[in-house]
Amino acid sequence: MSIVKLNNKAVSNATAFGSISSLGSMVFIKKLTASSSATLSFVDGTDGVVLDDTYKEYVFTFNNIHPETNLDEFSFNLSADTGSNYNVTKTSTTFDAFHAEAGNDAGLRYDGDNNDLAQGTGFQNLNYDLGNGNDSNLCGFLNLFNPSSTTFVKHYTASVSYQYQDTYAIQVHTAGYGNTTSAVDAVQFKMSSGNIDAGDICLYGIA
Repeated sequence: MSIVKLNNKAVSNATAFGSISSLGSMVFIKKLTASSSATLSFVDGTDGVVLDDTYKEYVFTFNNIHPETNLDEFSFNLSADTGSNYNVTKTSTTFDAFHAEAGNDAGLRYDGDNNDLAQGTGFQNLNYDLGNGNDSNLCGFLNLFNPSSTTFVKHYTASVSYQYQDTYAIQVHTAGYGNTTSAVDAVQFKMSSGNIDAGDICLYGIA
């Protein structure tokens, strides 16, 4: 077996290098900004939104989501009829990590009581008890995989970080699937009560 040593001379004598693929890049699609908004909805084919077979994965990012109502939940749902109904059946699981500002309480736990769905058509909560103090907010992301498939269920994963009751840092991880083989072509976000006071959500496609 021969061994080829790579040195500066060998590199300088090279005449061609393989190209690096651009696959996997995030392509910006749409930004929605809340202003006392009851809902924020991304509907394929509406106002420049793309949510079809153009991409196999879509990412929603959440930036400084602030609720009007104290101790609220930020949530989403899926539609298989271009936003006429947001009621796709979902099954999910959730866990979180938390740490108190005072440093006297911390942990890692399964959080099924607050956020899990079992063949439920309601909105999927991504947190619990988000405070509405002036500096309180939620940030994170949601990944939706291959929503246009007419063969497979629609998996999603989410991770959010937020301030719980003004005194805790909490990160919540959620995963599940929309139990439908119909194409999902719209996603809606809202608080469990009251409006989304401020913040923005951006949609990206993964090329």
